[in-house]
Amino acid sequence: MAKKPMPPLATAREMTVDLLVVGSGTGMAAALAAHELGLSSLVVEKTAYVGGSTARSGGAFWIPGSSILPDTGAAATAEAQTYIRAVVRDSAPVERGQAFLDAGPATVAMLERTTPMRFFWAEGYSDYHPEQPGGRAEGRTCECRPFDASVLGAERPRLRPGVMEAPVPMPVTGADYKWMNLIARKPVKAFSRILRRAALGIGGMLIGREYLAGGQALAAGLFAGVLRAGIPVWTETSLVRLIQDGNRITGAVLRQAGKEVTVTARRGVVLAAGGFDHDMVARHKFQSPLLADDASLGCEGNTGDAITAAQELGADLALMDQAWWFPAFAPLPGAAPLVMLAERSLPGSFVVDQTGRRFINEATDYMSFGQSLLERERQGDPAEQMWLVFDQRYRNNYIIAGAIFPRQPLPRAWFDAGIAHRADDPAELARLMGVPEGAFTDTFRSVNRYAETGTDPDFARGESAYDRYYGDPTVAPNPNLAPLTKAPYYAVKMILSDLGTCGGVVADGNARVLREDGSVIEGLYAIGNTAANAFGATYPGAGATIGQGLVYGYIAARHATAQQSPEGK
Repeated sequence: MAKKPMPPLATAREMTVDLLVVGSGTGMAAALAAHELGLSSLVVEKTAYVGGSTARSGGAFWIPGSSILPDTGAAATAEAQTYIRAVVRDSAPVERGQAFLDAGPATVAMLERTTPMRFFWAEGYSDYHPEQPGGRAEGRTCECRPFDASVLGAERPRLRPGVMEAPVPMPVTGADYKWMNLIARKPVKAFSRILRRAALGIGGMLIGREYLAGGQALAAGLFAGVLRAGIPVWTETSLVRLIQDGNRITGAVLRQAGKEVTVTARRGVVLAAGGFDHDMVARHKFQSPLLADDASLGCEGNTGDAITAAQELGADLALMDQAWWFPAFAPLPGAAPLVMLAERSLPGSFVVDQTGRRFINEATDYMSFGQSLLERERQGDPAEQMWLVFDQRYRNNYIIAGAIFPRQPLPRAWFDAGIAHRADDPAELARLMGVPEGAFTDTFRSVNRYAETGTDPDFARGESAYDRYYGDPTVAPNPNLAPLTKAPYYAVKMILSDLGTCGGVVADGNARVLREDGSVIEGLYAIGNTAANAFGATYPGAGATIGQGLVYGYIAARHATAQQSPEGK
């Protein structure tokens, strides 16, 4: 389908609305909820594209108790409450998790009413800590069904592009990817999904439709709802400062094309502009001086502007050391990191550091993986290098980086840049990687021995239901372990990336921004990654970041609606 030109930019101007939303990712949910409740809204976006990091994500959302899931009501909420409290512990206020649970089902229902989206349960996508009380091996993660982006009309070019694009029009959901990745192992199931999605994508194109999946579908669906509601969206419009009248925020000064305008917000301002993903000064200060510059997969506009604006008015900050950590393949010079999703979990592989030894359960959830690395660094034992090691059988069976299919050679550029190495025996591979030969060959033998028994006594790989979700069900006795016996052997360099930071402005159960003394900054709300993670230092399940952004957008809109505006309207 030919790409359409970008539509004319909506010109920023002086105006008054009920609710000003800064950020066009999950912030669109706040605008939709406000509109449904009778408020006028305006969405402003710093970049040229609508969708934020949501459009770059997998698009899953974790919201327990909704009608999409097989069980709803008080029992489901109570179970999820037990789980959240077990995993979050004291790293976030209890009211934050409780408010999320209470408003979750209503948020999903609101999205079904105000957008063309339809959702499904990604059955089997385990909670990230299913062994904890209240955790579920079958999971609570949901996704948007493939969505026809042609409904955006002339605004379609303004939707933010995704991280990966299929070579043919084919809307691949996260649930599809799990099986497509096993195309060489489960060909019947994989090909049935491929054919179904290819038929939808190519067939849709022939009749003028453009089906998207994942974060692209979710962002497009939210955007479609916003357009249908007539909510204005200003792109290329940045937040300069918030306007305060006494204890209340009454609007904001915005800048577009070098010109500043003031927007008055009668009911409040919602900060939904993401985290500080690409503010490397802050990231090195709060998180780690070893983080690679701009290695985040978050939207490039996420530089902490909204967090800074709130802090200038006395807002408290929390969890600034936290991010939705995401190990990734090291990028080529000048390029972005390459997404790594199932690769760490699949059998016939393992991960080592510069010592040539394993240091973690490779299949653990990505946030825990990153937290483990940073804890090592704090203890004075940083992982200065990381390598994913696998054999030719692994290469013959599985997809790498979402686009390198089974048996397809690794890119020559990876070898030329030193990102990848290939050798006929483990000792030679160790020399190419620059790790101790003896330690690496010992590790190699240990992994093969563990694969034969199906038990990993060092790191318990494969014991969690989450580990097994991205494993290979055709491999026994452990779907996450297989011996590396088929030469040549490969090593591909990894780095620590992330899906965005998740520390920021402290907010309460109504999404209201709080000062350091705990008092409320009236009229100011923070949601998504602008706010400190409602789940503290944990990631309960796939889509918890998008889930809380959507839900707290709904909460903020409802709270703002209940407030009397300064004019008494």
